[in-house]
Amino acid sequence: MLDYQPAKTVSLKGHPTLNEKWLQERIVADTSLLGLGELAVKDVERRQPRAGRLDLLLSDPEAGTRYEVELQLGPTDETHIIRTIEYWDLERRRYPQYDHVAVIVAEDITSRFLNVISLFNGFIPLIAIQLRALQIGEVLTLSATKVLDQMTLGAADDEDEAEQAVDRAYWEQRATKSSVALADKLLEVVREVEPKMGLKYNKHYIGLVRDGVADNFVSMRPRQQHMIAEFRIPRSDELTSRLEEHGVEALEYSIRWGRYRIRLTPADLEATRDLLLELVQTAHGAG
Repeated sequence: MLDYQPAKTVSLKGHPTLNEKWLQERIVADTSLLGLGELAVKDVERRQPRAGRLDLLLSDPEAGTRYEVELQLGPTDETHIIRTIEYWDLERRRYPQYDHVAVIVAEDITSRFLNVISLFNGFIPLIAIQLRALQIGEVLTLSATKVLDQMTLGAADDEDEAEQAVDRAYWEQRATKSSVALADKLLEVVREVEPKMGLKYNKHYIGLVRDGVADNFVSMRPRQQHMIAEFRIPRSDELTSRLEEHGVEALEYSIRWGRYRIRLTPADLEATRDLLLELVQTAHGAG
């Protein structure tokens, strides 16, 4: 039987020895920690004209891409965001022959500043990574989560792209009848908020329709053994914590589409019906 030990989050901000220099050295030793692939270290503490020093300059020589990386212990703040964008802009002007991506790495990417950062995404190639130190027994490890990914300007809206209509049989063949039936169960919850809602079968997802008009404040993607339910709700620390408290398996929040994504099985749907109703009400109100 495997020995289980819970992970404990270790705050690096203010820690006597695990400081920003220590974190920088760990990343230099293994750039894959950031989840951006095996990148080469081009420079460390790179001096910028009249603008301080860039923490890390990483590169992907094969792709011709450079990553301007700024590290921050603790939560993000306005100064750090501005500095990240400023260094990215300076580097891209000096070396226009490369593609450049701004990367902000912090222990806590707060919802407030995540909203600010997301405003630039699509105009500035920007990646936000939440990097936390976790202690498991006597072992300390670093865990990175890509909270905001680079987005191409002018990309098609996923919902518009998926408007190709299909039928129920298409989804039952693509997934299973039992997982598609979960969409019916969730629709029952939706109808407690909007009684006239029905299901609309699209090629990439199952959405909602009322009187012939799509209103996808909730959408569903059946899989073989479960279903991914998506709720159009702005990200908040409070709601994220509540999902964790209820034992809901929340997938990575979709910054691009502004949706909470959760994994549901038949047992989950019954056990969390009250919470699902709350999510539906919130998504309906947010829309």
